[in-house]
Amino acid sequence: MSKKEILLIIIVVAIVGGILLFIGFIRPPKCKPVSLEVWGVYDEPDVFNEFISEYKKFNNCVISINYQKKPFEDYEKELINAFAVDKGPDIWMMHNTWLPKHKDKIAELAEEVFPFSQYRQTFVDVAAEDLTENNKIYAIPLYVDTLALFYNLNFFNTSGISSPPETWEDLINDLGKLTKKNQFGGIEKAGAAIGTAENINRASDILALLMLQNGTKMVSDEKKSATFEESIILNGETYYPGRDALRFYTEFSGPNKITYTWNRQMPYSVDAFADNKAAMVFGYSHLINTLTEKNPYLAYRIASMPQIKGREFDINYASYWAMTVSKKSKAKDEAWKFIIYLTQKENSKNYLQKADRPAARRDLIDWQKSNDLNLAIFAEQSLTARNWYQADSSAIEKIFNNAIESIVLGSATYDQAIENMANQTTLLMSK
Repeated sequence: MSKKEILLIIIVVAIVGGILLFIGFIRPPKCKPVSLEVWGVYDEPDVFNEFISEYKKFNNCVISINYQKKPFEDYEKELINAFAVDKGPDIWMMHNTWLPKHKDKIAELAEEVFPFSQYRQTFVDVAAEDLTENNKIYAIPLYVDTLALFYNLNFFNTSGISSPPETWEDLINDLGKLTKKNQFGGIEKAGAAIGTAENINRASDILALLMLQNGTKMVSDEKKSATFEESIILNGETYYPGRDALRFYTEFSGPNKITYTWNRQMPYSVDAFADNKAAMVFGYSHLINTLTEKNPYLAYRIASMPQIKGREFDINYASYWAMTVSKKSKAKDEAWKFIIYLTQKENSKNYLQKADRPAARRDLIDWQKSNDLNLAIFAEQSLTARNWYQADSSAIEKIFNNAIESIVLGSATYDQAIENMANQTTLLMSK
């Protein structure tokens, strides 16, 4: 064979090898295939099955993704126990209040993968407030839920009330027409389910919302102590916004108050509303399914949460779950990539439709307002949603509820109750 023929063969082999290398037949793998374990609450597996199948089609780094729905009652405890023995999930759902308590278990999202500035532009403000710290991303929300007002349409129509209350003052005015009492002053039908803790759905959240709307500073700047018992100067006078919010809330259960519409002898608030024994109740979007199960023929509507009259801007209260990655995961990068995939615009839209959740992405709010009457209010309210730094949200819920009950039972004054709330919350923050 001549030198010319040998050179020609070498050139042909080089060209063919280059082509094969380019199209991927000859190349080292870019990643080692992994399996991802995902834990969540409330969402059924079929919500994620389609996303998992589609993701695996174009991602050769992931060979399996297993989603498990866990019971909410034991979820946090099961997570902690699993992480303690290195058997926890790669991806897990965390409540929006959990970052202060569980940040040490999270692998933060790399800036080069998802810049913080892009995160702020993509999701509503409360997501960055709850799920990031010092411009570092610790979780990504699939949705954002908020408290809203559910009102009985028949009761409002019969009472001659043409529209739901926009302010708390409006709500108080409506109570006179909606609350029905017997000859002994006992409540037969409540105008609104509010004022106590043990028989009120999300009483602590309603109180926290009132405190935020009233201008209460919940914690110190360094996040070392609770400050909601402190005073502010308003129009040249000393004012205690946290204490006033607690007073306002509990007076709905005060028999000697003009706002009296509820008491500890009433049934659970959701049941009362479903049984046509309460004209108004407050809840998150998942209350829609609960009411459908309890009374499919209930005539009700959903309205925005009441605000303080003359406010400069609305304040609503957020509660939702977000996806995060375990610090102990052996596939952190692939886990974050799957979460980012789930929260892309079109995938997020599909998730919201499958799970019946309000939008977390800004660019989906108008779409949901136009296409889902049930969730329109919740989607819009996510833009004005707030929360606050809670060292241990489960413990704080009990602290708030105990304070409410202490006022209702007469075992504490407003000053004593709000001071106890602050002291106990500060103690949690010092642990």
